[in-house]
Amino acid sequence: MKISVCVIGLNEEQNLADCLASVKTVADEIIFVDSFSQDATVKIARRFTKKIFTRKFDNYVAQKNFAASKAKFDWILNLDCDERLSPELAAAILALKKNAPADLIAYRFNRLTWYLYRFIRHSGWYPDDKIRLYNRAACSWQGDQVHEIVNAPAAKTGKLKGDLLHYSFRSIDDHLATIRKYSLMAAESLYARGRRVTLAGVFFRSGWVIVRKFFFELSFLDGAAGIIITYYSAVATFTKYIRLYSFHKIAEKKDNGR
Repeated sequence: MKISVCVIGLNEEQNLADCLASVKTVADEIIFVDSFSQDATVKIARRFTKKIFTRKFDNYVAQKNFAASKAKFDWILNLDCDERLSPELAAAILALKKNAPADLIAYRFNRLTWYLYRFIRHSGWYPDDKIRLYNRAACSWQGDQVHEIVNAPAAKTGKLKGDLLHYSFRSIDDHLATIRKYSLMAAESLYARGRRVTLAGVFFRSGWVIVRKFFFELSFLDGAAGIIITYYSAVATFTKYIRLYSFHKIAEKKDNGR
């Protein structure tokens, strides 16, 4: 098995070096697709690979499939810039390369997220397993603006030991900026599919997030970080659905004004 590591990014100078360094032992080549970064991202990428491409970002599915299309090998290991292979996961991938089953076309592994000051092992954030290693001849990225997945059937997907380490947010402000970005993308996707929500539904969904996080996903076991995650998860849900609600209200106002 030969592996092409594919990474996409925009203004990721704080993350990219650690990400690419973590895959050096398993990568037979590294593909990096940049979306017109304005910082040192591309300069850092050149330290690890010559296969650097520039493409305007439209959505994650298209960008990741574009990166895979530039790879020399069919087996693709996809990482985000804020992710790294743990030593255990890197060892599992190296072992797989030496003796890969012929009947499997993809592999999933757990993702462990660092939030503010600790790794989060509850709060619905772990094990958070993801398919990130796949054969592009048999599957590809699919989904909408926000939720992209590799379309590999469970029966042909294996599971590797070790964690994909995810350094998601550098600060509370970074978390809030992400909520603003993704809530808008999610609301636009829902609106395009004709989804609607009532005002009561906005508050119910947001409240249910708090109940689910605290009582079912045991966020309190993650300490203060878990409580912060619970609060901002509710904020994210509220923001997404209140945007969707407002999109329909604005559209109705325009229709009535004609």
